[in-house]
Amino acid sequence: MTPLPRDLEPAETIRHTAQLRALVDRLRGTPLLAVDTESNSLYAYYEQVCLIQLSTREQDYIVDPLAIDDMSPLGELLADPATEIVFHAAEYDIISLKRDFGFRFSRVFDTMLAARICGWERVGLGSILEEQFGVRADKKYQRANWMTRPLPRDQLLYAQMDTHYLPALRDRLVAELAAQGRMDEAHEIFSALPDFPPAQYEFDPDGFWRINGVQKMRRSQVAVVRELYLLRDELARRRNVPPFKIFSDRALVELAQLGPRREADLDAVRGPARSQVRRYAEAIVQAVARGQAARPPQPPRRTNRLDMTVRARYDALRAWRKERAEERGVESDVIMPRDTLWVLARQVPQRVEDLDDIPGLGPWRQAEYGAELIELLKRVSGEE
Repeated sequence: MTPLPRDLEPAETIRHTAQLRALVDRLRGTPLLAVDTESNSLYAYYEQVCLIQLSTREQDYIVDPLAIDDMSPLGELLADPATEIVFHAAEYDIISLKRDFGFRFSRVFDTMLAARICGWERVGLGSILEEQFGVRADKKYQRANWMTRPLPRDQLLYAQMDTHYLPALRDRLVAELAAQGRMDEAHEIFSALPDFPPAQYEFDPDGFWRINGVQKMRRSQVAVVRELYLLRDELARRRNVPPFKIFSDRALVELAQLGPRREADLDAVRGPARSQVRRYAEAIVQAVARGQAARPPQPPRRTNRLDMTVRARYDALRAWRKERAEERGVESDVIMPRDTLWVLARQVPQRVEDLDDIPGLGPWRQAEYGAELIELLKRVSGEE
């Protein structure tokens, strides 16, 4: 096994709008372009794309969107149906690029999804690079702050590796998909990728109920949790840092249980949370006081009890999906998304033609599984 190849030709770095336009002109009509992004989600409340890596079969490029005034030329290239855009785990990159730049996509190939369709056991990019190309990435950059400038050479090389091997990996997977007779299935799955909506952050004011341990707390303590949860989000937005960097969920629960009435009471907090808590001591004590004076919140209402016949149909469909997945040696969601099973269980289509309106059931899945699904639903519904 070899480490990252330090003698690799460095990626061409694009830092100006004029450079980006020239690059797009050069790459226009290229049949294949590998793409990856690096964001600052661990360091900012409002996450943004900080680096975009591109690779053709001949050359690697790194685009710095923080330094470029107009990213629209790259959007034209990514939306060109003449160019197949290759990602590894496309969803995150697509929704991030849509959010920040309004990009659109026409033809997408996802090497992670292709590997899953082929039944590969390890589908993370790091594992695949080791197994397929004998390259081991330096994991110290997995939690790097990509907003930092200038970026160290080793960090840029780490980013470059995320796309450098994707064209060759794509070719190996195309060959394996063809050998397994899975190309049509893969293309059907890939065809849904460009339709992912842009990423967006929506703060849920009732999200504190999902914090581990809150459901078991006294309602008076939950009122304090709510106030601390709201305070944490306000501070995080103001400082543009992730909420966990204000204080962790664990610290939030500990503070609610402690119920400090004075800043001195916060000395009881121990461990990594102590420095965070002391920084916001006055605001924390005020939030605790608001929570102690407030009416305890009521747990979210549960939705109406699921119709038992719908549940029975869903369970039967899930068992069928698991059986098909085990026969092929793939994960169950490769066969069919869970949401598709729920729609089938609720709508109970009677004919194969009725499957046209079911999300997640394209022509390939209908031809492969349609008649079997209709028969199963009829049997579970007692219509045979």
